[in-house]
Amino acid sequence: MSELAPRPQPPGPVVVLEPAGDGAEAARQLASSLGLALVREPGGCYALRFRDGRLELLAPHPDMGPLSVDFLNGEMAHRLRQAAHADEGLARAVGARGDPGPRVIDATGGLGRDAAVLARRGCRVTILEREPVIAALLEDGLHRGRGGMGTVAEGLHRIRLVENDARAYLASCAETEGPDVIYLDPMYPERRKSALVRKEMRIFRAIAGDDRDAEELLAAALVAARQRVVVKRPTRAPSLGGPAPSGAVRRGHTRFDIYAGACLSG
Repeated sequence: MSELAPRPQPPGPVVVLEPAGDGAEAARQLASSLGLALVREPGGCYALRFRDGRLELLAPHPDMGPLSVDFLNGEMAHRLRQAAHADEGLARAVGARGDPGPRVIDATGGLGRDAAVLARRGCRVTILEREPVIAALLEDGLHRGRGGMGTVAEGLHRIRLVENDARAYLASCAETEGPDVIYLDPMYPERRKSALVRKEMRIFRAIAGDDRDAEELLAAALVAARQRVVVKRPTRAPSLGGPAPSGAVRRGHTRFDIYAGACLSG
C-alpha cells in the first residue's frame, strides 16, 4: 500500500507529456496531482510520459534513455530472484536472516531497488521518498510489479511507499514505537567525469539536488531506530559525521556502516 500526500511543485524543470490518443486522461490526472504543466512537446525540460503501460521520465539529453522503475524484468528482476539465497551485503547489514525479517524504514527510497531486496528477504519495508516525481515513478513500478506472478511480486506486497520528508517522518516515529532498522543511502559524491555517473544519479541530481542533509538524517535515524541504523557508502568514502559506526559489512565497492548499541540515542 502507498501513502502519497498532495504533491507540491518539484524543484526541477519537469513537465508531463500529453499523448494524442490513449493515455491522455491519465496524463492530465498526473499533471494535476504533481502540479506540473501538461504539454505536447518537452521543450528542453525533463518530461514524464506514459508509454507501453508504464511511467517514464525523459531527460533532455540525447545520450540518456528514459528512466522507469521495473522490478519484473532485466537486471533488477534477476537480483530479486536470487536475493533469497544470495549473500547480499545489504541483507547481512540489516540483519534480514529469515521470514519475517525486521521492520525497516528505507529513508532515502529512490528507485526502490534496495527496499525490494529487503522485502524479498522477508522484511516489512516502508519507503520514504520526498521528491514527488521520483515517488510517482516508484509508485508506478510497485503497482506494475505487484500485478506480476511469483515470489518477486509477493515480496513487493511487503513494501509501503510514503511520500514525505524523512526527517519529519522519523521525528514522529521517535514519539511512538520506531522501526527495528533504518536504512540510509545518501547520494554519493558527484564524480568529475559525468560519463562515469549512472544515468539515474544524473537525473536525481537534476530533479532533487544533492543530499546535503544526510548527517541530519543520520542523527534523526539514531533516535528513531530500535535495533540499528545502516548507511550505504562507497568503500573509500568517510563515514557520515556523527558517532563512529559500531561495525561495517563490505561488498565490492560498497560499504554498509552499522550503528547499533551505544550509537543509538533513542
